[in-house]
Amino acid sequence: MRLSLEKDIVGKKKPYCMHLSGSSDLRTTYEEIRAGFVALALEKNRRATPFVEQARSLKSAASQARTPADLLKIEIIQPALLTASGLSDKAIGHLLPQDRIEAIQGLISKYLEPAGPAFLEELVYRFLLTRGDTLGGSMRNVGGVMAERKLTRATIANLSLVKIPYQWLHSGSKEWLKGKDEDADVELYLTGLSWFRKGKVRTMIYNRKVPFINKNVDFCLLNCSPQELSSAINNPALYIALGELKGGIDPAGADEHWKTARTSLTRIRKAFSDRKIKPHIFFVGAAIENSMAGEIWHQLEDGTLSNAANLTDADQVVSLCSWLCSL
Repeated sequence: MRLSLEKDIVGKKKPYCMHLSGSSDLRTTYEEIRAGFVALALEKNRRATPFVEQARSLKSAASQARTPADLLKIEIIQPALLTASGLSDKAIGHLLPQDRIEAIQGLISKYLEPAGPAFLEELVYRFLLTRGDTLGGSMRNVGGVMAERKLTRATIANLSLVKIPYQWLHSGSKEWLKGKDEDADVELYLTGLSWFRKGKVRTMIYNRKVPFINKNVDFCLLNCSPQELSSAINNPALYIALGELKGGIDPAGADEHWKTARTSLTRIRKAFSDRKIKPHIFFVGAAIENSMAGEIWHQLEDGTLSNAANLTDADQVVSLCSWLCSL
């Protein structure tokens, strides 16, 4: 009897043991870091394409001007001239019409006229310079966005594989839509998932402010339907799992990302422990260094974390998402 009981205990693996055997499995390899940087570069080029096309259109439209001053007469390029002046879209919205004209006149007198016959090229360069700043701003959190999409696609794949129907929340319309096997790029617009399995309804919401924590949490899995979400999010007892995601791939920022995530996870645990509730807590990161991996593994072993995965390892991501779908 004792041997049988011990065998049963050994046979019940903790969820993270399905894809991790030690802290070394959590570390991000050089090959994965390199692939991550390449993926970011490709995404940056993809996002830059509209700006490049705008610059081409600007050059074509502005070619009607014989002198820099003639640019003021071409109505359709006035917004682009403001951009070339160094003004962001947000800044332009705060300016009066006369201030906008003054900004364009400053561009013409200080930069375009001194460029002589090459004023069109100068205009395009300065337009792209400002648009580059816009692109840089959007790229700061692109790692997190791409990471969220990767987890989303893995979760949907798990649900589809076992024929579990699901609904997803559209970021634009705020409607819950029925999931379909042929859905392509659904992760680009998805901010929530809901499914029904074995008599249980589960709803996972992204980047939502949890009222009793008073902070945003990357992932919250609740025991409720989408229709009940607005009230359920205020009830600590309905939370099944909460997690933090850090998608940055740069090893130089790995420790800082983990410190931020660790602070958030500690805050989450305290909010629930004060109410004598213990939901599952998990962490997923792209850049995980040696010391960080050791600390995460220790938290897994002592039960502080229920699960963890390295985002760059497809098997780990699939395993963690499968676990979430089974809760």
